[in-house]
Amino acid sequence: MNDQDIRKIKICLVGDIGVGKTSLIRRYVLDLFDDKYIATIGTKVSKKNLSVDNPETGNREDIVLLIWDIMGQPSFREILREAYFYGAQGALCVCDITNRDTFAELRYWIKAMTATAGPVPMVVLGNKKDLEQNAAVSIEDLAAFSNKFDSRAIMTSAKTGENVEEAFSEIITRVLSAISKHELQ
Repeated sequence: MNDQDIRKIKICLVGDIGVGKTSLIRRYVLDLFDDKYIATIGTKVSKKNLSVDNPETGNREDIVLLIWDIMGQPSFREILREAYFYGAQGALCVCDITNRDTFAELRYWIKAMTATAGPVPMVVLGNKKDLEQNAAVSIEDLAAFSNKFDSRAIMTSAKTGENVEEAFSEIITRVLSAISKHELQ
């Protein structure tokens, strides 16, 4: 198999500082979790090679998933957003379910992203499901919000791994479906 047979897909994780974007990526790519918090400075790109079924064609495809992690400070949205969001084909929009402010900020992250990348498939994640007893954001809140973007809401826990694989599988499926529909036009 040569490089031309492998599709590259760029997805971005968006959300405020401390919502668990880096932890979700580490759980998905490396199946690791670390309680120590280290803020992302600038951006970090992780990659994962996958073989998945294309939902539109039914064909098995080899893909390289390029996962872009962005630092969550609001000022960063304006400074480097074009470089970060350029070419994005999908996004995981992440909030911390124990912090309602991070949920409210998602609309600003989505606006910043779509201003550069245009409308791309998204999945809204309520992270830190393992702290559900302290939740300030419910699955109903997430679902109502995600419906506005023709998206899906999923509660995740980077700590336990709950629904992390499902979240990434969902965005990959949505991106492949959007690409296939565009290619067929």
